[in-house]
Amino acid sequence: MRFSRVYSELVLAQNFAEGRRLFFQQLMDIQRAHLVMLVRCGILSQEQGRALGRALALITWERVESIRFDGSFEDLFCCLEGLLAEDCGPDLAGRLHTARSRNDIDVTLYRLRWREELSVLVGLVAQLRGTLVTICEREKESLIPVYTHTQPAQPSTLAHYFLGIAEHLERDHDRLSAALRTMNRSPLGSCAATGTGFPIDRELAAKLLAFDGPTGNTYSSIAAADYLLEAVGAAMVLLNLCSRLLQDLLLWSMREFQFVRIADGLVQPSSIMPQKRNPVGVEHARALAGRALGRASACFQMLHNTPYGDIVDIEDDLQPLVDSLFQDAARVVLLLSEILDTADFDRERLADRAAANWITVTELADTLVREEGLAFRQAHAVVAEMVRECETEEAETGAPPQLSPALREASRRLLGGEIEWTEDKLRQVLSPRHFVEQRAHLGGPARPEIERALSAARQRLQKDHTWIETTIRHFREFRVQLQKEVEEL
Repeated sequence: MRFSRVYSELVLAQNFAEGRRLFFQQLMDIQRAHLVMLVRCGILSQEQGRALGRALALITWERVESIRFDGSFEDLFCCLEGLLAEDCGPDLAGRLHTARSRNDIDVTLYRLRWREELSVLVGLVAQLRGTLVTICEREKESLIPVYTHTQPAQPSTLAHYFLGIAEHLERDHDRLSAALRTMNRSPLGSCAATGTGFPIDRELAAKLLAFDGPTGNTYSSIAAADYLLEAVGAAMVLLNLCSRLLQDLLLWSMREFQFVRIADGLVQPSSIMPQKRNPVGVEHARALAGRALGRASACFQMLHNTPYGDIVDIEDDLQPLVDSLFQDAARVVLLLSEILDTADFDRERLADRAAANWITVTELADTLVREEGLAFRQAHAVVAEMVRECETEEAETGAPPQLSPALREASRRLLGGEIEWTEDKLRQVLSPRHFVEQRAHLGGPARPEIERALSAARQRLQKDHTWIETTIRHFREFRVQLQKEVEEL
């Protein structure tokens, strides 16, 4: 069968090139696993199995890489089937296709490929978590201003901020590893949609390819794409976090803030303005995150409103999007690790801002509740009035305001009675260090709670590292055992 020139050039040639680049190794894995299963189940003889094994060994990457698409075959599978027929004859080559379809082959090779990419991404997330834990160890006492609605809100610490990011990344690990477990099931044996009448062993085929087991319903095995969308969705959540953190870093590095200095190796000068240090490493990471999020969204859009069955929309044209999504996601996480690992935080400036703009007065309101017996709404109103008094005084005199008279006047005006606190007590209550130390409950920024949270983060990270290393090793080593199985036929 010859395909039209236009169809060949615009669709098939490009799909063949992408399929060869992305899935050659996975398709050869499937060929070998299916061969071993057919022989073990008595569907092919030992002699046939050995001959096919020898022929498969002749199909190397170098040989396939040299093939120029000319429209005489449809895709990578048909190309390899043609090579197999050249090496052992069409009759024997055709027997390898017993009890399978391109439908279950395709879905299986997608799962084989993307489980590897997922495991790599999970490992990079763990690396980023390690970078954050190291920063938190160093910055337990480093005060910072926290912003809500982009306005100064309350003081905290760098360790508290970055532990929040690390905790989010722990959940990203859970989402990505759950997606990996969903993906690591073998559809082989589902054939076109309804399975086969041959006495195959789907459990064996799954084991040979290092899957956790076979998928269930054969129709769903071919039609469903949730295994892929779950992974794409988990990557989207991770990328969303990364882009938000990168935005914070870009703002913090502005001259107007100067909270952080991005390392020289991640900035570029201007071609015209000699003074510029453009943090382009951070910008590139944010741009890549946006591009990856766009690809992820496109994956969902391509599957929208398609029939629940085997359909081109979930095959050749979709897979390069998935590949670029995972590649860009990995680049973002690696860049972010480098940015954070080499960043220089201006602790003095951060501490100054943590004491400015009245961002500690929540603690004053809390203290009035505890010590003066006020309802919080009363305390809130008194403190707000006190701040207005102080700001007016400072604007009129140009000197730092007196806190004690302002509190006395605000309480007299709103409560009908005066609250008399010394200037020293007010300044102590309003210090950012005191603010942080008071918040020693679960999840707060006080030193004892940061120590506890850091210990938990380190323990969790070690546990996850062990799982990641075991998983990646399992995915990389199965090919050696599979080749032995073929050789022993």
